[in-house]
Amino acid sequence: MAEIKDPENTIILETTKGKVVIELLPQVAPEHVARIKELAREKAYDGVVFHRVINDFMAQTGDVKFGKTGGAEFNPARAGMGGSEKPDLKAEFSATSHVRGICSMARSQAPNSANSQFFICLADSPWLNKQYSVWGQVIEGMDNVDKIKKGEPVKDPDSIVSMRVAADV
Repeated sequence: MAEIKDPENTIILETTKGKVVIELLPQVAPEHVARIKELAREKAYDGVVFHRVINDFMAQTGDVKFGKTGGAEFNPARAGMGGSEKPDLKAEFSATSHVRGICSMARSQAPNSANSQFFICLADSPWLNKQYSVWGQVIEGMDNVDKIKKGEPVKDPDSIVSMRVAADV
């Protein structure tokens, strides 16, 4: 098991494929890390599907509006089109490379449109560098991320069972 050095800046993500531990990078994207922790603490990500998973690229999730199974507005056809009720975030682009295991915020074409959706890189994706806000790095469980069902959209998608800040567990 990965050593958790800073429980306040570590996420424990339980998925339908197993556990994933993510080290947060507040020094790289402080506002995005704060948002991820805020939504995790509200249990907003619990039940959210992985709506877009592309082989050798990335696994996307985090639509807490349309992608949350059991949620009032759950709609598999619209998963990936929503976010949280919170305001969008200003971009925090950095020199941190989008390599395998990096967690980064999804957004629309507008740079300052990240909200709740995020993706985990399944492979190095250098064309994303300095265009998306990196907020974490998987330190355990990439084998479980690799098992997440692929598709655009995903039929019968895998989901986040729970997403917690390690300090709260």
